[in-house]
Amino acid sequence: MHGAQDLPAAQAAQMAAAQRPAAFATLTQPAGAPAWKTIPSWYLIARNDHTIPPAAERAMAARAHAHTVEINSSHAAMVSHPNAVTDLILDAATG
Repeated sequence: MHGAQDLPAAQAAQMAAAQRPAAFATLTQPAGAPAWKTIPSWYLIARNDHTIPPAAERAMAARAHAHTVEINSSHAAMVSHPNAVTDLILDAATG
């Protein structure tokens, strides 16, 4: 599976089968003012992401002046590295 290459094949296949297609409306509706301009942000960069290039993730994190953590993960970091994701969320909640 393209975005979950660090998961067991059966688990990645199940995730792919259950995933809904992206809605076209998400590309056409205005989002409003970005929250990262006024509140602190945290960003997890997945170094092995095949969905969003890590260089693009780094650029987005830098633009938001985000507290950044990098891990060796696919796009599915919340599944393949739940402890790292939990640690980042806890840091954000107490930061």
